[in-house]
Amino acid sequence: MNIEKQDMEFNVRRLAADAGTFLSRAVQFTEEKFGQAEKTELDAHLETLLSRAESTKHWTEKIMKQTEVLLQPNPNVRMEEFLYEMLDKKVPMRANNHELLGESMIDSGHEFGPGTAYGSALIKCGETEKLLGSAEKELIQSSAINFLTPFRNYIEGDFKTISKERKLLQNKRLDLDAAKNRLKKARVADARSAAETELRIAQSEFDRQAEITRLLLEGISSTHAHHSRCLNDFVDAQAAYYAQCYQYMVNLQKQLGSFPSTFSNNNQPAGSSSASISVPTAQPATSLPTPPPSQTSPALNELRSTSGTRKARVLYDYDAASSSELSLLADEVITVSSVPGMDSDWLMGQRGNQKGKVPITYLELLN
Repeated sequence: MNIEKQDMEFNVRRLAADAGTFLSRAVQFTEEKFGQAEKTELDAHLETLLSRAESTKHWTEKIMKQTEVLLQPNPNVRMEEFLYEMLDKKVPMRANNHELLGESMIDSGHEFGPGTAYGSALIKCGETEKLLGSAEKELIQSSAINFLTPFRNYIEGDFKTISKERKLLQNKRLDLDAAKNRLKKARVADARSAAETELRIAQSEFDRQAEITRLLLEGISSTHAHHSRCLNDFVDAQAAYYAQCYQYMVNLQKQLGSFPSTFSNNNQPAGSSSASISVPTAQPATSLPTPPPSQTSPALNELRSTSGTRKARVLYDYDAASSSELSLLADEVITVSSVPGMDSDWLMGQRGNQKGKVPITYLELLN
C-alpha cells in the first residue's frame, strides 16, 4: 500500500513539473511573439542545415507525387492502390491499357479469321501490345522498388526523426531563454544562485540537443547521395523499358511488312508479296496533339469571339501540371469559355467551384 502511495505521489509531482515546464515555455513563446522577451538565435550553419532539410522534404514529396502520376496516370486507380496500401492488403492484379487493347485485337483477329490478312495483322498487333503491357508492368515494379520506396522511406523515417529532434531543440531553446529571463528578474541572492544553476543546466541541455540535431541534419548529404543512386536506377529502368518497346515495335513492323500493302473487300488470305517498312525517324514533338476536325469548327471560333460559355465533354483523363490548370476525367462534362490573351491551345474550364486552364485537344464541344 505504501509503495502504491509513493508511486502515486511521484506521478503527481512529475505531472506538476511537466505542467510547470509547459507553462514556462508557453509564456516565453508568447512574450517572444510580442517582442517582450529575447530569443536565442541558432548559429548560421545550423539554420542552413535546417533549411536544406525542409527543401529536401519538399522536393522529395513533389518528385514522388509526379513519378506516381507518370507511372499511373489514372487518379482513380492511384487512389484505389493507396487505399489497399493503407489497409495493408495486396493490390489485385489488373490488365493495363496495352494488355486490354492487345486482348481486343487478338479476339477480333480470331473473329475475322487468322487466315485473312486483316485478322492475322490484328493478332500480330495484339500480341505486341500485350508485350508492351508486360514491359510497362516491369517498369512500374522496378521504379516502385528502386526509386519510390527509398524516397518514401526518407519522408516516413529519417525526416520524421529530424522533425522530432528539431521540435525538442525548440523546447530546449525556450527553456534556456526562460531561465535567462528568470535570472534577470532575480533580486535575492538565494534566488539568483538558484537561477544561475538552472541556467547552466538549461544551457548544457540546449547545447547537447543542438549537437544531436546538427549531426542528424548533416546526414542529409548521405541522403542526397543515396537518392542520386536511386535516380540512376530509375533512369536505367526507363532506358531499358523504352529500348524494349522500340524493339517490339521494330519486330512488329517487320512482321507486318510481310502482309499485302492493300486489302480487298473480301479479306483475301495473306499473300506472299512483301512490302518493306522502314523504321520512322523521330519527329519534332509538340506540346499538344493536333486538334480533331470538330475542334476547328465555327463553334470554337464563335466561342473565342464571344464572352459566352459552352459545355464540353472530356475525351481523356488529364492531370493538371500546375495550380492554374484543372484536372479532368474522361467522359465528364464541364463548362468552358475563352479568355482574352490565353494560348490558342487552351480554354478556361469550370467544374462546380473548381476552375482552371484545360487543353482543347482533350475536349469535344457539345451543341
